[in-house]
Amino acid sequence: MARKAFFSFHYQPDCTRASQVRNIGALEGNSPVSDNDWEKVTKAGDTAIAKWIEDQMFGKSCVVVLIGRDTAGRKWINHEIVKGWERGKGIVGVHIHNLKDLSGNQSLKGTNPFDGFTIAGVSMSSIVKTYDPPFWDSKDVYAHIAKNLEAWSDEAVTIRGKY
Repeated sequence: MARKAFFSFHYQPDCTRASQVRNIGALEGNSPVSDNDWEKVTKAGDTAIAKWIEDQMFGKSCVVVLIGRDTAGRKWINHEIVKGWERGKGIVGVHIHNLKDLSGNQSLKGTNPFDGFTIAGVSMSSIVKTYDPPFWDSKDVYAHIAKNLEAWSDEAVTIRGKY
């Protein structure tokens, strides 16, 4: 049975790339949200968004942060990282900039979203691992993520268990 994971990503530019990773099937993820459903949640305000995130994280053992060009520093990505850690979930980052979107475009590599956090005085980026597939071709990037995602999430849970 696949590990259950919450996928965190910057919706607007990276939803296609995130869908590719989720569709790998290595992890059982939170349900994809349609544009219309996400619009309803966001229009209901911050409390509704926080509740939606909490509900989606429930029962998951790992938070997989899919790192695109503008992921780091986003309000709700930061919220998901903090809540995931507070809830004892493993956290792992995966760079997805070289996966193609629906228009066939790749993106620029984003910065590490864990750089802005500390755990017991230590930078979270020195504890939480991030993976950047070493390929330019989108198909190779996809294959690399597919091959490793389950092991990366298992490792994240193991790391989290040490803190």
